[in-house]
Amino acid sequence: MKTAILLAAGAALAFAQHPETVREGRQLFVRNCSACHGDTAKGGRGPDLTTGEWKHGGAADDLIRNITKGIPGTQMPPIPMADNEARAIVSFLQSLIAKNDERPTGDEAKGRALFFGAAHCSGCHMFAGRGGIFGSDLSNIRGRFKPPVLTTRMAGSIETVEVSPGLQGVVKGEDTFTLQIMDAKQKWHMVNKRTLTRPLAKRTTPHPALSTGDRNDIAAFLLKAPHTYDETALWAPASDFNVTFQRLNNAAAEPHNWLTYWGDLRGTHYSGLKQITPANAASLQSKWTFQLGANTVETTPLVVDGIMFVTGPLNNAAALDARTGRPLWRYTRRLPKVASHCTVMTNRGFAILGDRLYMATLDTHLVALDAKSGNVIWDIEVDDYIKGFSITHAPLAIDGKIIVGVTSGECALTGWVDAYDAKTGKRLWRTHSTPQPGDPNRKTWAPESSADFGGSPTWTTGTYDIDTDTIFWATGNPGPDYDGTVRTGDNLYSCSVLALDAKTGKMKWWFQFTPHDVHDWDANETPMLIDGVVRGQKRKLLVTAQRNGFYYVLDRNTGEFLAGRAFARQTWARGLDAKGRPIVLPNTTPTPQGNYVCPDAAGTANWGAPSYDPSTGFFLVSVREACATYTSMTKSPVPGEGFTGGGVEVDPKVGEPGSVRALEATTGLRKWDFPLHIGSSATGVIASAGGVVYASSNDGNLIALDSRTGKYLWHYYTGANIITSPIAYAVDGKQYVAIASQSAIFVFGLP
Repeated sequence: MKTAILLAAGAALAFAQHPETVREGRQLFVRNCSACHGDTAKGGRGPDLTTGEWKHGGAADDLIRNITKGIPGTQMPPIPMADNEARAIVSFLQSLIAKNDERPTGDEAKGRALFFGAAHCSGCHMFAGRGGIFGSDLSNIRGRFKPPVLTTRMAGSIETVEVSPGLQGVVKGEDTFTLQIMDAKQKWHMVNKRTLTRPLAKRTTPHPALSTGDRNDIAAFLLKAPHTYDETALWAPASDFNVTFQRLNNAAAEPHNWLTYWGDLRGTHYSGLKQITPANAASLQSKWTFQLGANTVETTPLVVDGIMFVTGPLNNAAALDARTGRPLWRYTRRLPKVASHCTVMTNRGFAILGDRLYMATLDTHLVALDAKSGNVIWDIEVDDYIKGFSITHAPLAIDGKIIVGVTSGECALTGWVDAYDAKTGKRLWRTHSTPQPGDPNRKTWAPESSADFGGSPTWTTGTYDIDTDTIFWATGNPGPDYDGTVRTGDNLYSCSVLALDAKTGKMKWWFQFTPHDVHDWDANETPMLIDGVVRGQKRKLLVTAQRNGFYYVLDRNTGEFLAGRAFARQTWARGLDAKGRPIVLPNTTPTPQGNYVCPDAAGTANWGAPSYDPSTGFFLVSVREACATYTSMTKSPVPGEGFTGGGVEVDPKVGEPGSVRALEATTGLRKWDFPLHIGSSATGVIASAGGVVYASSNDGNLIALDSRTGKYLWHYYTGANIITSPIAYAVDGKQYVAIASQSAIFVFGLP
């Protein structure tokens, strides 16, 4: 073992230290762990495990998991052994540190009053979402220190450095070339060490003097108090970091930032930056790369005033200096055994509001983090992950609310859209995406009880119109995916876009793209909001390229169908009628013997971001054109278990060709096409005011094209698949383009 193991005071030491178990544990420790930690656990290449001081807090189960699974982001590898062997090692370690297992003797209530009052601890340290960030977060201190170690630390000192006159603070990170410093006002400074003209001056400042009794009281508070966020606590965003709702709603005014998953609340995925143009795009070069340490990174980064925020597939995250990629902080969430057969194991990004980041997790939680430190403010359960639910998308932040959906399409579950109070995490409303008893549209499921396992997942980030205070959220396939015989009817509100009142969650209108879907053509594509002229009249529009092969133009105030056409190869419908309903062709429904249909289940478009270029009026989208044989079978639903009702075999003769395609946004007419060797409906594009479109491809290329003509300008091979969307941002007047590929974030700029 190569790094510190977690132990929680009073929790990890719950195992009985039977002599035989301790002896067995010692033998196992010497055999498996002593190369790094020494035969006596006093340390070597790895840290001393006998001190009562631990870098990573956790209870007994966490300790066993650290031994058998390793600690992500460290050199601690997983050690293949049975849980009972790991428990024996824990017993051995307990026997070594038992003498340090004194319980806190102070008064918890007095300690709380001191921490947030006279002792001024909260001026630097946070506990349960309250306090400062100059020092470390003490919320999980019970898993890091034994009482004697903690009280000794309180009598210690704080070391700061002076970089230059007027700039002094705590070093939060350092490498050969850079320093990350936080000053006494809790403001970040990113320092290029090569520009320093004087040596760093180290200063030592003692902690405030406290009596032994006061230190014992504070230790008792930190080691005993529940880590529950105080909903009555004042939330005053940092003076130097505050992403207000007004900023989110007017994101176009600060093109150097990327403030939402889609770039703005309307979902246009467009950058107003102009520095990179068709004339100079060929000179783009790699600037930095950051490894998230996990495969299949699908995050779309946020960038706020020089800081980039990224998430990893296992709900890990980091804040990076957007100039250099150097991490300011990292966050790791220890996940339980989520039901991975009901979801994809990924996370697609943050939402931000004020000075808080919001992450939705694979174990169906919503977590608020302090954006400047990564400290957890609150962590609430959205639903029970054991049922099979998970959340993979980036939340949507609007005025005082955080909106999330859920995966549920393949496991005999049903979807919903939730709104949570951004300050407290309290749920404000829930809107179900299948009709509940009493809803007249429940009759679109026959039998009506089939709606109870009807899928309609809500796993893609929605968009928002401030003028009407309306959230637009897309829904996915009905369940089972391919067997429609057990759920006849249109199956509302699956494969639809829902217009929801942001205050109440009440459904204003809905539009269904694929009634009675039997091909897994989720409508979880971007509900993009633009303004345009249709039939000679200026309209407020919702436009979307759907997985079923059709492009739609709707009136976003009413849901009225205005225009639509096929934008990619499809063989299942003759077209759309006057109300936008597909005219389905015969012999296109899955059967036990199979029917051949285009597109395949992955669809012609999917969750990869399209982009709207206001200078050309083009809707730009990554297209995938494949065909498949669909088969069906009937089975009984078991909530939480796979419930697809058939399968799909992609036609190898057609393959999976693709393109970056420009459509006239108000009609869907094709304007230009750039071919891709392998198409992907999960890669995205971004248009920019400089006249360049950046596109990602499944085969690992980031591509620059002329936005007016589709002419090739530049590409860079990342060395791994890309299944996400690029963004653009600027720092210190320099424009960058960023993309996630496999396990890393790649960033490019001009020389």
